[in-house]
Amino acid sequence: MVSIAAPVTLVRPIRRVVVRPRAAVTKILPPLVSFGLAIAVWYLVSMVLLGPSRRFLLPPPHAVFTESLANPAKLELMLRALAVTAKVAVSGLAVSAVLGVAIAVLMSQAKPIERVVYPYAVVLQAIPVLAVVPLIGLWFGYGTAARTIVCVLIAIHPIIAMTLFGIQSVDRNLQELFTLGRASRWRRLWALQLPAALPSIMTSLRTAAGLAVTGAIIGDMFFAQGRPGIGTLLDNYRARLQSEDLIAALLLAALFGVLVFALFTAAQKLTVGRWHASGR
Repeated sequence: MVSIAAPVTLVRPIRRVVVRPRAAVTKILPPLVSFGLAIAVWYLVSMVLLGPSRRFLLPPPHAVFTESLANPAKLELMLRALAVTAKVAVSGLAVSAVLGVAIAVLMSQAKPIERVVYPYAVVLQAIPVLAVVPLIGLWFGYGTAARTIVCVLIAIHPIIAMTLFGIQSVDRNLQELFTLGRASRWRRLWALQLPAALPSIMTSLRTAAGLAVTGAIIGDMFFAQGRPGIGTLLDNYRARLQSEDLIAALLLAALFGVLVFALFTAAQKLTVGRWHASGR
């Protein structure tokens, strides 16, 4: 007797998109509350703890807005300076990314290279950048190149360390599978090690992005040749006791740093968010 089984029909369930306003409110509410508390503390310190004769040390938020950010001439000057700093930060981050990933790959492929190179990377991280800034100025001048080098010195170490960690943390079973398949060294690198290390690489770039902005501002303060950056304005405002302009420039620099961090966070979600927890 021949029995004919009924065909199995696979029906893909329809996913309903459920909008949860409560979850959205829960996600947005804490930052808004913390921002409101920060403004309240700012007003408390400025208007209560500081007397009128000392209020120039920390002007209230409305004074920073009316005296500086709402002034078109001052705001334009700050935005132009911020554009110069942003260009230096992006250039330094790009150089750091290329050099950092390349150095980490070389160290992962040969232990002698790691033993020779890695201590120097640690030394660069341990030495205060401000201590070597005068030497950078003597060797490379006081223009854009010197500012970019400062960015690289500050931002390159996390890229090297986390990329090397990601490559060396590849699952041993996958390594043995490529060994059984007689994969070459470069085939193993491109098909296994670098894709597995991508979450670490993206995390290192997100960390280095903020450090590059810091390095660009430090470079602006010490290397004043060429177009002034936001760090140059910060130094000038500090020397002239222009507190409103100083705080406004600090806020713009901080906003730019947050924007860069958010961009790399979004890039991390796009690249590894579907299969790794670090991008979710």
